Amino acid sequence: MHLRLKRWLFLTHRWLGIVLGVFFALWFISGVVMMYVGYPKLTPVERLAHLPSLGDGAGLLAPWRALEQAGIEGPLKELRLAAGRGGQAVYLVVPEASPSHATARRRTPPGSGTVVLDAATGQRLQGVDTTLALASAAAYAGPDASTRGLRHLGLVQEDAFTHSKALDAHRPLHLVQLPDAQGTQLYISGLTGEVVRDATRNERRWNYAGAWIHWLYPFRGNIFDPYWSDIVIWLSIVGIAVTLLGTVVGVMRWRLRQPYRHGSRSPYPGRVMRWHHISGLLFALITFTWIFSGLMSMNPWRVFDTGAAPLRTAALQGAALQVSADDAAPAALLATAGGAVRELRWVPVLGNRTVQAVRAAGRAQLLDSRSAQAWQVDELALRRAAAGLLDAPIARIDRLDAYDFYYYGREAHTMSGGNERPLPILRVVYQDPQASWVHLDPHTGAVLGRTDVGRRTSRWLFELLHSWDWLPLLNQRPLWDILLIVLSAGGALLSLTAVVIAWRRLGIKLRATRKHLARPAARVTG
Repeated sequence: MHLRLKRWLFLTHRWLGIVLGVFFALWFISGVVMMYVGYPKLTPVERLAHLPSLGDGAGLLAPWRALEQAGIEGPLKELRLAAGRGGQAVYLVVPEASPSHATARRRTPPGSGTVVLDAATGQRLQGVDTTLALASAAAYAGPDASTRGLRHLGLVQEDAFTHSKALDAHRPLHLVQLPDAQGTQLYISGLTGEVVRDATRNERRWNYAGAWIHWLYPFRGNIFDPYWSDIVIWLSIVGIAVTLLGTVVGVMRWRLRQPYRHGSRSPYPGRVMRWHHISGLLFALITFTWIFSGLMSMNPWRVFDTGAAPLRTAALQGAALQVSADDAAPAALLATAGGAVRELRWVPVLGNRTVQAVRAAGRAQLLDSRSAQAWQVDELALRRAAAGLLDAPIARIDRLDAYDFYYYGREAHTMSGGNERPLPILRVVYQDPQASWVHLDPHTGAVLGRTDVGRRTSRWLFELLHSWDWLPLLNQRPLWDILLIVLSAGGALLSLTAVVIAWRRLGIKLRATRKHLARPAARVTG
């Protein structure tokens, strides 16, 4: 029975390894690429840096007048002013869903209800053609850039660099090639005319060796697309089984006391088999850790979902966003804010209508929507209002002046990087069954994020184990780089030797099969 079990372990590890060896090698190699080149994205900083300035706002309608001209009534979910549509200043309006349309709205992608208004006339603007897409690309490139070589490459529903669900509301996308040294390609929203993604030549090339392979994106955008998540999950599960079986086999075959007759403690005289055995013993733990944490990144079977109630953000807003004739025109707001403002955002905070004047860099400047004067959030009132976000008592409110394990910044190219992580912030800790934490920006009164016991568990099992997102290590680069590259190289050695062994094993099996099939023919001929 013992011999049968050993043989079962050896054969199972061998044949599963033959199937998964290539995937393991690709995961390790592409993971190193992703350390330095991420999946293309348009970060908020990039977007604002390329938005044309609103100037002095002369000739632009007050928001209530533009909405009146367009026939839009009732509370709004979102209202902002930017020159992102072909360099033209437009209001981007998202009306609040009425109760009769709430169910339908939940089925549509976020942002799909955006209405675009000409900020000078209030006219509704619909449709994005080739000319407008090229104008948006030219505005993105900036007045000092050459746009003579702009090329419209066609409409894209989804390609290798636009799998993100956040882009669903903007499809189809106009693809435009910039004539810059970086070979940048821009994706223009088919809904609003805004640039929603950029991808340089280096990003595109390296991504075929990085994120595109690492996330198994060859299975996206084709007949396998509905099964992509299941493919990643089950390959990871089988990979975990292969790693565990290999570890057991490797330990069983390693002699601690007496070497084998050829002098090695590994039974394999061949160089490739011996290196596979040794590298397996050395790097099995990190291989298991990375495959397991990769599985956790998929939130398989929603294991990290806690069913927490949604936040009642109206508690912080204090009132619905509904502009009136009392609201100042853009010219007055921009005169107070000063020059180089890229976007104005109307946001209700603690019962006051405020406007965030956003520049290419730095924090947003808060203005009162009516008087157009500077406005400041009352932090004590914000703390009191936080009690209404959830139907649960507050255990405590902490003020964070520095990053910690659960709130920190990462480089823009990384999977979790690129989003704003301002400091200081308020962390509101609730005594609900899900142990919810809510992060608030005391400068703008905005909710920066929410985490609960499920997401914090995911933080440990995915971000920490997979990317080694641990501040003491991240702050000691290049130590972080050296450790991950060395361990990835060990994992790649383990995987590539498995590929070589598999190739040889399959060759032996195929030659034996051909000989077996050839024998009857030889007898007949004789």
